[in-house]
Amino acid sequence: MEKRVAFAAFAVGFAVASCIGEEIVTSPEAPFAMPEIAVWRAPKRDFAVSAFGAVEGGKEKCTVSIAKAIAAASEAGGGRVVVGKGTWLSGAIHLKSNVELHLEDGAKLVFTDEPSDYLPSVHTSWEGVELLNYSPLVYAYGCTNVAITGKGVIAPEMGRWRKWFARPPSHMAFTAALYDWCSRTAPIAERDALKIPGSNARPHLIQFNRSKNILLEDFSIRASPFWTIHLYHSEDAVVRGLDVFAHGHNNDGVDIEMTRNVVVENCRFDQGDDAVVLKAGRNQDAWALARPTENVVVRNCTIADGHVLLGVGSELSGGVRNVYMHDCHMKGSVRNAFYVKTNERRGGFVENIYLKDCTVEASGKDIPGSALGVETDVLYQWRNFPTHEVRVTRIRNLVCENLHLSRARHLLALYGDKREPIEGVTLKNVTCDKVDEEPIVCINASGVTIDGVSIPGKDGSSPKR
Repeated sequence: MEKRVAFAAFAVGFAVASCIGEEIVTSPEAPFAMPEIAVWRAPKRDFAVSAFGAVEGGKEKCTVSIAKAIAAASEAGGGRVVVGKGTWLSGAIHLKSNVELHLEDGAKLVFTDEPSDYLPSVHTSWEGVELLNYSPLVYAYGCTNVAITGKGVIAPEMGRWRKWFARPPSHMAFTAALYDWCSRTAPIAERDALKIPGSNARPHLIQFNRSKNILLEDFSIRASPFWTIHLYHSEDAVVRGLDVFAHGHNNDGVDIEMTRNVVVENCRFDQGDDAVVLKAGRNQDAWALARPTENVVVRNCTIADGHVLLGVGSELSGGVRNVYMHDCHMKGSVRNAFYVKTNERRGGFVENIYLKDCTVEASGKDIPGSALGVETDVLYQWRNFPTHEVRVTRIRNLVCENLHLSRARHLLALYGDKREPIEGVTLKNVTCDKVDEEPIVCINASGVTIDGVSIPGKDGSSPKR
């Protein structure tokens, strides 16, 4: 597909180079050198799943037929695997290089909630730790040139997965095993979640693992067993025009983990957890992989509900740097606008993270914590596990500029670690209609700049600092 520079720049606000078969996306306004990303498009060869035996109607599983269509497209040198209008029932779908899964307008791809439909187990991850587990519902491992596109809908059945949202003792035994595997760097072959009865290790909805040249465009998602879209240990990805709704446990919108060169734009997220999250693996696993998340631009997105506008962590042991979110807007039960979370076991680093020209309107019962918050002692259910090695996270150069909030407990809440104080935080042109508690909290932080910040007084006035 050939696109002209002027048209594309007007349409999406990025520079686009004209070249046969490629669209080149970059962000010239990022406050760091953002690499160009080549948007892969499949050759003009369609492989309709119905031609390989798939039956529309949502009663007969099409897993084998879809796999045959994917194999045929790959063997032909690439093409589109087309899911036509109607309802199609499937188990795990494994993509291959040079294959675009295209959901036509009116197509509804329904995934079963039967765990056996996601076997055999595959090399994946659970909250930053690598393991063998149920296959993600849509999974790409080691692929180059791979896409999911179209105006259709992905809507998994959720009956079984909802029952697995709970954390019974058997699931907590799984998390203890996971922590042990990571701490002693056990081989992947030993890390089999399915060998722990009642592990309830729900699969991701969509995971791209160790893949390159990824496009996710225009489709909708309705529900997810676990993390919704997971870009893991990959590079060169464009995510745009998606409509994501998932309000179950751990239902992040898009998790960008140990992945570089990513653009997320023009998406709508309505989540039961964080919306856009930057992660980089957990503890010993991530230290061994030594692969940071870097060069990420998020723009023109709407978050209808979710915990944070922009989240970093808590799995960040490989490091997160060079992230720019701008012109994004959030409503709903907000906990924080810009939030970094870590602990003394994580190590890694967080640097050069920018949030600019955004708004947050809290409409839920919970008052948002802060415009910009950093916490360095976030351990959740892992707190009772032993600390095998202390590595404090280095955090520096966080910028929050041109942000308006309807309400917050604090404007700035920095809780640094005295062993590695936070360095270089800028809060500029931030306004808030109501601040409930101390506006500025800085513990173990240096180089904090506050400029043009509106802090409502008790009389309703808004003095600036």
